[in-house]
Amino acid sequence: MKKKELNDEALELIASRFRLLAEPMRLKILHTLSEKEMNVSDLVTATGANQANISKHLGILLDAGIVSRRKEGLTANYRIADETIFELCDTVCSRLKTQLETRQSALANVF
Repeated sequence: MKKKELNDEALELIASRFRLLAEPMRLKILHTLSEKEMNVSDLVTATGANQANISKHLGILLDAGIVSRRKEGLTANYRIADETIFELCDTVCSRLKTQLETRQSALANVF
């Protein structure tokens, strides 16, 4: 793969995306929204978090363009706007699974 030149601004944008995903509750919200559009009350029920916490994280995800909001009367419904976020998560999860399997195999030989 050809190495790409990255200036400081590009590096900051990349780091910002990784910081966005460094919060477990945001990952939980994204996972919950992966199947269907939901409002804040639905997300509170599905995640077990409180309304203020869900709203805070939705605001961050909305500002980043990861989720979008659709108003329906007094209700705001959220959905995934950037499906590529799941490609990144799948890549990380696949690598973690491989590492775990390697460690388990190594430990199986010890015990």
